[in-house]
Amino acid sequence: LGVLAKKAPGDLIREKAGNGLALLVGGCAFFISAAFQSGNNLGVGAAFEAFTDNTYLVAGLIVLFNALAISFLFVFKDLYKMLERVMMTFVALMLICFAINLIRLGPDVGNMFKGMLIPSGGKSSGKAFDEQLLSLLALVGTTFVITAGYYQAYLVRQKGWKEPELKSGLLDARIGSLIMFLITVMLVSTAAAAFYTGEPVTLLNPVEVADALQGTFGASAKILFCLGLFSAAYSSFLVNSMIGGFILADSLNLGSRPEDKWPRILTTVVLLTGMVIGLAAMILDFDRTPTIIFAQAVTVLGAPLIACVLLWLTSREDVMGRAKNSTFVNVAGVLGVVLLLGIAYRTAFHSIPSSWERWTAPPAVAVPESDLGSESNE
Repeated sequence: LGVLAKKAPGDLIREKAGNGLALLVGGCAFFISAAFQSGNNLGVGAAFEAFTDNTYLVAGLIVLFNALAISFLFVFKDLYKMLERVMMTFVALMLICFAINLIRLGPDVGNMFKGMLIPSGGKSSGKAFDEQLLSLLALVGTTFVITAGYYQAYLVRQKGWKEPELKSGLLDARIGSLIMFLITVMLVSTAAAAFYTGEPVTLLNPVEVADALQGTFGASAKILFCLGLFSAAYSSFLVNSMIGGFILADSLNLGSRPEDKWPRILTTVVLLTGMVIGLAAMILDFDRTPTIIFAQAVTVLGAPLIACVLLWLTSREDVMGRAKNSTFVNVAGVLGVVLLLGIAYRTAFHSIPSSWERWTAPPAVAVPESDLGSESNE
């Protein structure tokens, strides 16, 4: 779509379906990015919290890295080239750090591949298996991010690819997907090899994971894990924020190129929103549940909608020419939409009600033992 279409996606939607759909797509992408950006801030914070208990020092580092991200937007003339180099560096760091930890753990390779190729609920059944399925959908949902897929069209336009580069571009995309697959497999396999004993394991935050790895291999494992965690979170800083800022600006007909003013301004708004919510949660013990519920609600609507729009645009001959989707690609695309609808169903009927219940539940009140005794007697 980015290579062959003569206009940016927002312009195409306005032309083919009107301003309403364009605004809906842009608004969904913006609010999803803004709401979940706080998680990226807390991820960066967690990488530092593993080494210091000084909350204000960690908060200062978060502000510093947000300022650095904003400076990237306004200082670099070739924003795409800068972003490409930063992402390559962070992805390489993730691969190296997580691979070293996994190799040192020495997992059973045969069981690892068996687990990937032959999924099993083990002894679980009924409700337990349903919970495992919900967890699997949650894992897929963090990887199959359709707004990021949609944003690829903008990145391709920024890179300046034309039809002759299309073949190599598709190869790049497949290699990128394979790298993401490898990172996911390494993380899951590391967790299984390091912590799983046949009984449920509870690790409440990344710091606990880092500390647990340190107990196995010493300080180097903790440093490697936190460096990988920082790379994962901070690489998302830039791209997640640009997804929201650029797609909304394009939907409002305010520009879609890095040199345009409004995409950079709206990207900054996403960055600052996530930073403020993240710092409030860290310093003031602010409850992020309302923002999570809001983000989940927008995702329920936005993810399937954006997937359908992407499939619709790439199926049109007047947009894609002879390279419009083949029947096979359309079938695969429909399966992707069905998967997103499944994730949306899980979010709407499991995640949101659970989050709402935790948020609205009255705080537990300690009852003196004497009162408990009198109540039982009564």
